[in-house]
Amino acid sequence: MVNTGLQLISFTCAVTGWIMAIAVTALPQWKVSAFIGSNILTSEVKWEGIWMSCVYQTTGHMQCKTYDSMLALPPDVQAARALMCLAIFMGWLSCTVSCCGMKCTTCAGDDRQAKAGIALAGGILFIVTGLCVLVPVSWTAHTVVQDFYNPNVPAMHKRELGQAIFLGWAAAVILMISGAVLSSTCPLAERRGGYRRGYVGRSFANSPTSAPNLPKTITPTSLPLKEYV
Repeated sequence: MVNTGLQLISFTCAVTGWIMAIAVTALPQWKVSAFIGSNILTSEVKWEGIWMSCVYQTTGHMQCKTYDSMLALPPDVQAARALMCLAIFMGWLSCTVSCCGMKCTTCAGDDRQAKAGIALAGGILFIVTGLCVLVPVSWTAHTVVQDFYNPNVPAMHKRELGQAIFLGWAAAVILMISGAVLSSTCPLAERRGGYRRGYVGRSFANSPTSAPNLPKTITPTSLPLKEYV
Protein backbone atom coordinates (compact mmCIF):
# COMPACT_ATOMS: atom_id res chain seq x y z
CA MET A 1 0.00 0.00 0.00
CA VAL A 2 2.85 2.38 0.82
CA ASN A 3 4.59 1.69 -2.48
CA THR A 4 1.35 2.27 -4.37
CA GLY A 5 0.91 5.68 -2.72
CA LEU A 6 4.51 6.67 -3.48
CA GLN A 7 4.05 5.60 -7.09
CA LEU A 8 0.94 7.76 -7.46
CA ILE A 9 2.61 10.80 -5.88
CA SER A 10 5.81 10.46 -7.89
CA PHE A 11 3.88 9.87 -11.12
CA THR A 12 1.72 12.95 -10.52
CA CYS A 13 4.80 15.09 -9.83
CA ALA A 14 6.53 13.72 -12.92
CA VAL A 15 3.55 14.58 -15.13
CA THR A 16 3.55 18.07 -13.61
CA GLY A 17 7.25 18.45 -14.45
CA TRP A 18 6.57 17.27 -18.00
CA ILE A 19 3.82 19.89 -18.43
CA MET A 20 6.22 22.52 -17.09
CA ALA A 21 8.80 21.42 -19.66
CA ILE A 22 6.23 21.91 -22.43
CA ALA A 23 5.53 25.41 -21.11
CA VAL A 24 9.26 26.20 -21.02
CA THR A 25 9.58 25.14 -24.65
CA ALA A 26 6.80 27.47 -25.75
CA LEU A 27 7.66 30.50 -23.60
CA PRO A 28 9.76 33.28 -25.15
CA GLN A 29 11.22 34.48 -21.82
CA TRP A 30 14.52 32.62 -22.07
CA LYS A 31 16.50 35.87 -22.41
CA VAL A 32 15.26 39.22 -21.17
CA SER A 33 16.58 42.70 -21.87
CA ALA A 34 19.12 43.95 -19.35
CA PHE A 35 18.54 47.56 -18.28
CA ILE A 36 22.09 48.71 -17.69
CA GLY A 37 24.02 51.81 -18.59
CA SER A 38 23.17 55.50 -18.41
CA ASN A 39 20.74 55.69 -21.33
CA ILE A 40 18.13 52.99 -20.93
CA LEU A 41 14.68 52.56 -22.36
CA THR A 42 12.39 50.93 -19.81
CA SER A 43 9.19 51.28 -21.83
CA GLU A 44 10.05 48.21 -23.91
CA VAL A 45 11.22 44.78 -22.84
CA LYS A 46 12.67 42.38 -25.36
CA TRP A 47 12.20 38.67 -24.87
CA GLU A 48 14.12 36.00 -26.74
CA GLY A 49 13.09 32.37 -26.77
CA ILE A 50 14.10 29.34 -28.78
CA TRP A 51 11.29 29.80 -31.31
CA MET A 52 10.58 33.53 -31.42
CA SER A 53 11.52 36.96 -30.10
CA CYS A 54 8.98 39.36 -28.63
CA VAL A 55 8.87 43.04 -27.74
CA TYR A 56 6.65 43.82 -24.78
CA GLN A 57 5.64 47.42 -24.07
CA THR A 58 4.47 48.83 -20.77
CA THR A 59 1.15 49.72 -22.38
CA GLY A 60 0.38 46.01 -22.65
CA HIS A 61 1.01 45.70 -26.36
CA MET A 62 3.28 42.85 -27.46
CA GLN A 63 4.68 41.90 -30.85
CA CYS A 64 6.31 38.54 -31.57
CA LYS A 65 8.21 37.28 -34.57
CA THR A 66 9.53 33.83 -35.29
CA TYR A 67 13.13 33.40 -36.36
CA ASP A 68 13.59 33.54 -40.11
CA SER A 69 16.45 31.04 -40.41
CA MET A 70 17.18 28.09 -38.16
CA LEU A 71 20.78 27.71 -39.35
CA ALA A 72 21.55 31.34 -38.50
CA LEU A 73 20.68 30.80 -34.83
CA PRO A 74 23.39 30.44 -32.14
CA PRO A 75 24.46 26.89 -31.23
CA ASP A 76 22.81 27.04 -27.82
CA VAL A 77 19.42 27.88 -29.34
CA GLN A 78 19.69 25.10 -31.92
CA ALA A 79 20.63 22.58 -29.25
CA ALA A 80 17.84 23.85 -27.00
CA ARG A 81 15.28 23.26 -29.75
CA ALA A 82 16.41 19.70 -30.34
CA LEU A 83 16.74 18.73 -26.69
CA MET A 84 13.45 20.30 -25.59
CA CYS A 85 11.57 18.51 -28.37
CA LEU A 86 13.31 15.29 -27.34
CA ALA A 87 12.34 15.96 -23.72
CA ILE A 88 8.67 16.36 -24.66
CA PHE A 89 8.70 13.06 -26.55
CA MET A 90 10.59 11.29 -23.78
CA GLY A 91 8.12 12.65 -21.23
CA TRP A 92 5.18 11.25 -23.18
CA LEU A 93 6.93 7.89 -23.46
CA SER A 94 7.74 7.93 -19.75
CA CYS A 95 4.12 8.58 -18.81
CA THR A 96 2.94 5.71 -21.02
CA VAL A 97 5.48 3.22 -19.69
CA SER A 98 4.96 4.25 -16.06
CA CYS A 99 1.18 3.82 -16.33
CA CYS A 100 1.68 0.24 -17.48
CA GLY A 101 4.05 -0.54 -14.60
CA MET A 102 2.16 0.99 -11.71
CA LYS A 103 0.57 -1.33 -9.19
CA CYS A 104 -2.81 0.39 -9.39
CA THR A 105 -3.23 -0.54 -13.07
CA THR A 106 -4.17 -3.87 -14.59
CA CYS A 107 -1.55 -3.88 -17.34
CA ALA A 108 0.71 -6.95 -17.54
CA GLY A 109 -1.83 -8.92 -15.51
CA ASP A 110 -0.61 -10.46 -12.27
CA ASP A 111 3.00 -10.75 -13.39
CA ARG A 112 4.62 -8.68 -10.66
CA GLN A 113 8.11 -9.15 -12.02
CA ALA A 114 7.09 -7.65 -15.36
CA LYS A 115 5.28 -4.73 -13.71
CA ALA A 116 8.30 -4.00 -11.52
CA GLY A 117 10.57 -3.92 -14.57
CA ILE A 118 8.18 -1.65 -16.46
CA ALA A 119 7.90 0.77 -13.52
CA LEU A 120 11.69 0.84 -13.19
CA ALA A 121 12.03 1.63 -16.90
CA GLY A 122 9.46 4.43 -16.57
CA GLY A 123 11.38 6.00 -13.69
CA ILE A 124 14.64 5.89 -15.65
CA LEU A 125 12.95 7.52 -18.64
CA PHE A 126 11.71 10.34 -16.39
CA ILE A 127 15.27 10.90 -15.18
CA VAL A 128 16.50 11.06 -18.79
CA THR A 129 13.70 13.53 -19.57
CA GLY A 130 14.86 15.75 -16.72
CA LEU A 131 18.41 15.68 -18.05
CA CYS A 132 17.17 16.64 -21.53
CA VAL A 133 15.54 19.70 -19.96
CA LEU A 134 18.44 20.56 -17.67
CA VAL A 135 21.13 20.63 -20.37
CA PRO A 136 19.66 23.30 -22.72
CA VAL A 137 18.41 25.47 -19.86
CA SER A 138 21.80 25.45 -18.13
CA TRP A 139 23.63 25.98 -21.42
CA THR A 140 21.50 29.04 -22.24
CA ALA A 141 21.96 30.41 -18.73
CA HIS A 142 25.73 30.01 -19.04
CA THR A 143 25.71 31.86 -22.37
CA VAL A 144 23.63 34.72 -20.95
CA VAL A 145 25.90 35.15 -17.92
CA GLN A 146 29.04 34.93 -20.04
CA ASP A 147 27.81 37.58 -22.47
CA PHE A 148 26.62 39.81 -19.64
CA TYR A 149 30.10 40.06 -18.12
CA ASN A 150 31.86 40.24 -21.48
CA PRO A 151 33.11 43.82 -22.02
CA ASN A 152 33.19 43.33 -25.79
CA VAL A 153 29.42 42.86 -25.96
CA PRO A 154 27.51 46.18 -26.28
CA ALA A 155 25.15 47.07 -23.45
CA MET A 156 22.14 47.05 -25.76
CA HIS A 157 22.80 43.39 -26.70
CA LYS A 158 23.27 42.11 -23.18
CA ARG A 159 20.53 39.94 -21.72
CA GLU A 160 19.50 38.58 -18.35
CA LEU A 161 17.98 35.26 -17.27
CA GLY A 162 14.30 35.06 -18.04
CA GLN A 163 11.46 33.32 -16.22
CA ALA A 164 11.63 30.31 -18.54
CA ILE A 165 15.14 29.49 -17.32
CA PHE A 166 14.05 29.19 -13.69
CA LEU A 167 10.92 27.28 -14.68
CA GLY A 168 13.08 24.90 -16.69
CA TRP A 169 15.37 24.25 -13.72
CA ALA A 170 12.35 23.51 -11.54
CA ALA A 171 10.91 21.16 -14.17
CA ALA A 172 14.21 19.28 -14.50
CA VAL A 173 14.56 18.81 -10.73
CA ILE A 174 10.96 17.61 -10.38
CA LEU A 175 11.34 15.14 -13.24
CA MET A 176 14.59 13.65 -11.94
CA ILE A 177 13.44 13.37 -8.32
CA SER A 178 10.09 11.89 -9.34
CA GLY A 179 11.82 9.39 -11.62
CA ALA A 180 14.18 8.36 -8.83
CA VAL A 181 11.31 7.87 -6.37
CA LEU A 182 9.29 5.93 -8.94
CA SER A 183 12.25 3.62 -9.54
CA SER A 184 12.82 3.10 -5.81
CA THR A 185 9.22 1.98 -5.22
CA CYS A 186 10.10 -1.38 -6.79
CA PRO A 187 11.81 -3.36 -4.01
CA LEU A 188 14.95 -5.33 -4.81
CA ALA A 189 13.15 -8.57 -4.19
CA GLU A 190 10.54 -7.65 -6.79
CA ARG A 191 13.16 -6.70 -9.31
CA ARG A 192 14.69 -10.15 -8.96
CA GLY A 193 11.38 -11.89 -9.10
CA GLY A 194 11.09 -12.79 -5.41
CA TYR A 195 7.84 -11.69 -3.83
CA ARG A 196 7.85 -13.75 -0.63
CA ARG A 197 7.34 -11.76 2.50
CA GLY A 198 7.97 -12.69 6.06
CA TYR A 199 9.23 -16.23 6.69
CA VAL A 200 10.89 -17.70 3.64
CA GLY A 201 10.91 -21.43 3.85
CA ARG A 202 8.37 -24.15 4.26
CA SER A 203 4.85 -22.86 4.21
CA PHE A 204 2.75 -24.44 6.94
CA ALA A 205 -0.39 -22.60 5.92
CA ASN A 206 -0.87 -24.51 2.68
CA SER A 207 0.51 -27.86 3.86
CA PRO A 208 -2.04 -30.63 4.34
CA THR A 209 -3.07 -31.08 7.92
CA SER A 210 -2.28 -34.43 9.41
CA ALA A 211 -4.24 -36.08 12.17
CA PRO A 212 -2.67 -35.72 15.59
CA ASN A 213 -1.05 -38.74 17.12
CA LEU A 214 -3.71 -40.01 19.50
CA PRO A 215 -2.75 -42.33 22.36
CA LYS A 216 -3.36 -45.95 21.67
CA THR A 217 -6.37 -47.49 23.28
CA ILE A 218 -5.47 -50.11 25.81
CA THR A 219 -7.42 -53.30 25.34
CA PRO A 220 -7.45 -56.32 27.64
CA THR A 221 -5.87 -58.45 24.96
CA SER A 222 -2.84 -56.19 24.82
CA LEU A 223 -1.94 -56.77 28.47
CA PRO A 224 0.39 -59.64 29.32
CA LEU A 225 -1.31 -62.55 30.97
CA LYS A 226 -0.09 -63.58 34.38
CA GLU A 227 -0.99 -66.54 36.47
CA TYR A 228 -2.06 -65.86 39.97
CA VAL A 229 -2.08 -68.58 42.60
